[in-house]
Amino acid sequence: MTVNSPVKKRISSIDILRGFVMLLMLVDHVRERFFLHMQVSDPLTIETTSSGLFFTRLSAHLCAPIFVFLTGLSAWLYANPNNKPKRSPSGFLFKRGLFLILIELTLVNFSWFGNYNNLYLQVIWAIGLSMICLSVLVKLPIRLILVIGLLIIFGHNLLTPISFENTDAGYIPWTILHDRGYLFTSDWFNIKISYPVLPWIGVIALGYSLGSLYSSKTSSKIRLKSLTILGASCLFLLLILREFNIYGETLPWINYSNSIDSLKSFLNYTKYPPSLDFLLFGLGIGFLLLIVFEKFENKLTNAIKVLGSAPMFFYILHLYVLLLIYTVFVNLFGENKGDYFGFDHLYQIWIFSILLSIVLYFPTKIFARYKRKSKSKLIKYF
Repeated sequence: MTVNSPVKKRISSIDILRGFVMLLMLVDHVRERFFLHMQVSDPLTIETTSSGLFFTRLSAHLCAPIFVFLTGLSAWLYANPNNKPKRSPSGFLFKRGLFLILIELTLVNFSWFGNYNNLYLQVIWAIGLSMICLSVLVKLPIRLILVIGLLIIFGHNLLTPISFENTDAGYIPWTILHDRGYLFTSDWFNIKISYPVLPWIGVIALGYSLGSLYSSKTSSKIRLKSLTILGASCLFLLLILREFNIYGETLPWINYSNSIDSLKSFLNYTKYPPSLDFLLFGLGIGFLLLIVFEKFENKLTNAIKVLGSAPMFFYILHLYVLLLIYTVFVNLFGENKGDYFGFDHLYQIWIFSILLSIVLYFPTKIFARYKRKSKSKLIKYF
């Protein structure tokens, strides 16, 4: 691929980054399947979480901010196709958002438990609801969308003191928007909001408002300079806010006698809902990775790009493969870690994840090729 094919290269960097965070997500989900006996909190407990487990979990903190941001950016690309008239993304975003929520309620939820006794509304639900909100926001001027996105991202931590009892009228909407909790509980069925959606609406709006960086009218030099400024600004602001415990994270960091524990405390951010520091960390690194993946492509990044070109297919496939493997292991070896089957060592999680990513690469590549040729609108949703 040459430098003279800017459109193709820019799209490649987006798919490569999306595929990269899908791989990090795979590691985290393998951890949740086979290392659940070593459960983690949110934020993590420094004193009881090993460094290996801490940084494994930390790597997954990149996934949601980058993926949601790229979802907004991709919506802008859909609305502004190269060498074609502009089109409204509103209808597409609304229908795709509903589709993702349906997928979460059915295929995704079943893949985690093998039953429907519990309904956990997680990341796919949050992305779907964010897309529905974006379908309304896109009717506004692009600068106003940017302002709204930034206000939500930087301001939602101010809402942390607000809470409702489950008997209050505001409990359900506030649980959906900001506070993780149960919408419904009974002896036979429970519904829990695992991903409060308000901050993610801000992130998807930010992605959409910055989509012009990937316009055919934007030179590579300007785009890379802009991404550098964005990435450096996010990480510098994070450094200042976190160093002095000013704002952006409800849990202050502690300077331990051990430098590793101090670093872990500094990087220990709240994910549910994502704090400002959490988002600055993920987005800042994401902007810099877009630069890296645009400048450097090789056989490995091309393979990673395949996963990013069919993310929903890979997402659903890996969840069911993990469910199947876990079920087989339990039947063969029993529950060797209390109520779970699990691996003894963290390195086994990484080795298993690498092997599984290689196995999943081939069906994903076949589906990605089929999706490009297919005229089915349903297939395009994957």
